[in-house]
Amino acid sequence: MSPFRSAAISAIVLRERLQSGVAYHPLSARATQDPYPAYAALRARAPVHRSRLLRAWVFTRYADVDAILRDHRHFGNDPRKGSMTRRQLAMLPPPHEYTMLLLDPPDHTRLRALVTKAFTRKAINALEPLIRRTMAALLDDIADPAAFDLIEAVARPLPMIVVAGMLGVPVEDRSQFTVWAARRARLLEPTISRREREAGEVASREFDDYFGPIIEERRAEPRTDIVSALVQAQAEGARLSDRETLNMLRLILSAGTETTANLIGNGMLALLRHPDQLERLREDPGLIPAAVEELLRFDAPAQADFRRVLVDCEVNGFRLRERDNVVLLLGAANRDPEVFDNPDRLDIERRQGPHLSFGRGIHHCLGAPLARLEGRIALEMLLGRHRSIRLLGDPPRFRKGVVLRGLQSLPLSCIRA
Repeated sequence: MSPFRSAAISAIVLRERLQSGVAYHPLSARATQDPYPAYAALRARAPVHRSRLLRAWVFTRYADVDAILRDHRHFGNDPRKGSMTRRQLAMLPPPHEYTMLLLDPPDHTRLRALVTKAFTRKAINALEPLIRRTMAALLDDIADPAAFDLIEAVARPLPMIVVAGMLGVPVEDRSQFTVWAARRARLLEPTISRREREAGEVASREFDDYFGPIIEERRAEPRTDIVSALVQAQAEGARLSDRETLNMLRLILSAGTETTANLIGNGMLALLRHPDQLERLREDPGLIPAAVEELLRFDAPAQADFRRVLVDCEVNGFRLRERDNVVLLLGAANRDPEVFDNPDRLDIERRQGPHLSFGRGIHHCLGAPLARLEGRIALEMLLGRHRSIRLLGDPPRFRKGVVLRGLQSLPLSCIRA
């Protein structure tokens, strides 16, 4: 970021703070490493807060975030229905390339009905052997368990290999697949640079060139992969077009890898910083499914979601106007003391909830069951193989982002059981 732009952002944030007593600056170094104190200040002083930096209303209370996520009649996902600058409009993908994340009913309804048929509980559960084999192989490949990076060795490759397997990508093409996934994931962030966006767009075109012929092949000769399931999906006589199938595969590539990687990394760090909870989990591995839910609440892999006001409405007594932009801070809602007792403490036996980390309503994350399964197996096998796990070196650093929250690295030292 240029010094001029940095100074301009600081001035905007300062003015915001002087006017309302609190400011939201998601890209500050402090917020990147620990956004939760800022979330608490927003909830307490301005639960409906006007962000000058994002030109949007920011919501932090669980009740408000939950209500907006559920209300697709007043709040939409299509960015064209909000107030946008020329630069923001120019950065949008062409409408025919919109994934379900950017669509509202009735388009979203039709696509969701078709895509859901490829993500049945049976189909997700059938992936468990692949996930276990992959996790075992990744752990075997760690050259020195006494000093390794969990993100590089496990958190990133596990969901990548699983998604590649779901899509029928051969082993020799996985390295290119990894590059596409990383560049595509950056497109989920609203504040990326022009260079990052161009790299993401190139990755998207290369991805389409790769999977276009595969879609044609699966139409003629279906297999057991997700591409075949999408091609064959049918609801009320409708099917996905080739373009819609490519859009869905793009979404699976981006969302299906980054969220799980962040869950594994953020979750392990949280457990290491709460050794009593880690020990409790070792004592009773049956708590692992509940622990995954608490880890998702405690430090969500995705911290924010966005909506546009479709028609004048009111939330918590606050008036919103058509085309207003809305930022929903999922990470803040997950630590609302009105819903969760002692919300800043990790408690793997917590019974309060549910968390909002996978959203709510018609846009609830379709891949949530897969992320939960991968997180559960990763945690189970890490703890089962190692009788001791501890942090190495300096405190881990998080990557900068508004939407996604994940670690740059997580150096560990482990002693095998």
